[in-house]
Amino acid sequence: MHFYKVIRFLAILIFNIIFRIDIHGRENIPAKGRIILCSNHISLLDPVVLAIAVPRPISFMAKKELFNNKILSILVSKLGAFPVDRKGSDISAIRSSLKVLKEEKILGIFPEGTRVKKMDLDSAKPGISLISIKGKSSIIPVYIQSKYKLFSKISVKIGEPIYLDKYFDKRLSTEEYKNISKDILKSIYSLNNA
Repeated sequence: MHFYKVIRFLAILIFNIIFRIDIHGRENIPAKGRIILCSNHISLLDPVVLAIAVPRPISFMAKKELFNNKILSILVSKLGAFPVDRKGSDISAIRSSLKVLKEEKILGIFPEGTRVKKMDLDSAKPGISLISIKGKSSIIPVYIQSKYKLFSKISVKIGEPIYLDKYFDKRLSTEEYKNISKDILKSIYSLNNA
């Protein structure tokens, strides 16, 4: 993860020059152990901002199209990202996610699967809660607010962990997973008013 640390250091230097970054709730990130970081998604720069906000390395689930370019594929892979097919249920991405959690690392996911400007509960993917429950991991909701204009403010609000322990030993339907994911999405957007 030496490469990740170098890139993160450079990102902190650059972003602190071109933006004003305001981070709240960093104390909600545990120093060790598995967690899933779930954030709203408004820009291609969101993963960089999350990497700056969170002191531990994050393995992001990233759209498979990013891996079509050879150079970009090598770069994002070295940073710990892995591909996901957003069009259907991607078993390979779920396996990769569970592997990250088994290694007691941080998994980064954008529950809506793509960039959006406002909350759309129907876009919440059932896979988010499925991964959390199967991986026996808590979820940390994060809300990013910014226009990403030069020298503008980027506000990052990191919420308290969401525990789904009560579901760990239950068999759930796709609909139930979807409803839990909707609740996770609500928790993310509620941070905007916190």
